Amino acid sequence: MYAILDIETTGGKYNEEGITEIAVYKFDGHQVTDQFISLVNPEQPIQPFVVNLTGINNDMLRNAPRFYEVAKRIVEITSGCILVAHNAKFDYRILRTEFRRLGFDFERQSLCTVELSKKLIPGMQSYSLGKLVRALGIPLSDRHRASGDAQATIKLFKMLLAKDVEKNILKEHVRKEPKRNLDTKLVYILEELPSQTGVYYFHDENSEIIYVGKSRNIRKRVNQHFTNDNPKSREMQKKVASVSYEITGNELIALLKENQEIKQIKPRYNRALKRDIFSHALYHFTDESGYINLKIARANSKKNSITTFSSLRAAKNSLMNMVENHQLCERLSGLHNGTGNCFSYTIKSCYGACLEEEPAEEYNERVKELINKHSYQNQNMILIGQGRQVDEKSALLIEDGDFKGVGYFNLNHQINNIDIIRSIITPMENNRDAQHIIQSYLRKKHNFKIIQLSVHE
Repeated sequence: MYAILDIETTGGKYNEEGITEIAVYKFDGHQVTDQFISLVNPEQPIQPFVVNLTGINNDMLRNAPRFYEVAKRIVEITSGCILVAHNAKFDYRILRTEFRRLGFDFERQSLCTVELSKKLIPGMQSYSLGKLVRALGIPLSDRHRASGDAQATIKLFKMLLAKDVEKNILKEHVRKEPKRNLDTKLVYILEELPSQTGVYYFHDENSEIIYVGKSRNIRKRVNQHFTNDNPKSREMQKKVASVSYEITGNELIALLKENQEIKQIKPRYNRALKRDIFSHALYHFTDESGYINLKIARANSKKNSITTFSSLRAAKNSLMNMVENHQLCERLSGLHNGTGNCFSYTIKSCYGACLEEEPAEEYNERVKELINKHSYQNQNMILIGQGRQVDEKSALLIEDGDFKGVGYFNLNHQINNIDIIRSIITPMENNRDAQHIIQSYLRKKHNFKIIQLSVHE
């Protein structure tokens, strides 16, 4: 659990400052579960430059509670939490100073989003909160007020959690979670899991990830792991000490994250992905008469394919739908053997390319439409889908036909700026499995909005 906070002070000499406002949001890595926001009477005047910066003046604080009156609430809401703040050294020092004045030793683990941002989002012009979130397209209201800055820090921290591909923040969080005995462990774990789409991680006693999975209902799928009676499941049930998860908002991103995490982490109980997750591919060639032909064949990494399929049956079923939708010739698509006209010509859904009655130029235009639709080679586009929350959208970026990664945004203007898009995206590997997952998912009925980009460096 995290306590994301921001503090405004009077300014003045080092270690003599007083708190004028504090905002603390208890955050479980996915959503806010509790909050405390209050003005505080510092019992000393505020420096004039601070009044101009924050808008908080001495009159506003005359009837506000003193720090000793809110101290108990601060201790309660931060208990068992890692403190998270932008420039955490400052906020943590101020808190410890105030508690020390009361004779109380306040100690918490802390994380600084400035330091994390420099590591996970390198190359930004500035790492001050205002300039950084503006560059990342994160909404920020009430700048230099505790609640506004803390809420922006929450959104920044969620982005940093997503960009932490090595899962160092997550592992440290799991390491600090209380340990429970074996009898109540699995029941407790299930109670904490959501019934949402995402990726889940099984951790052992040392917080190491031993299994990665994805599901449209995380709680239901993990429950299946815990109730299965096969040898692998029984062994995992004994080894798992905790389960963490990442909500993705939609199944496509969950599939992509699961694929990448398994390849990178190589968890003990995931079967090694030694082979590609697809077996067949769709290729094209031009015959002697100038017609573009389609052909299903075994996938070959040395050849450029239009799209890939998990099996021969899936390939044939998909190609039949493509041929029907684009009114193509079954024989030139490899679905009809022999010579002469194809069956589609008989029912007038083929215009006679098999008999060379339809000019090659006209026929090839429809084949090219199919190729462009099902292959994103050389394309620049964003796939906009459902986000993790109601006010959020997901973005999947493809540049020059390469899958770059995924991210989330709240404001529509973010997707109109390619630099912001690149900043909010968590980079992911553009391997053949990832391409297959995207292409096969988009062949199905989906709710993604596809935006074609004009990329200018």
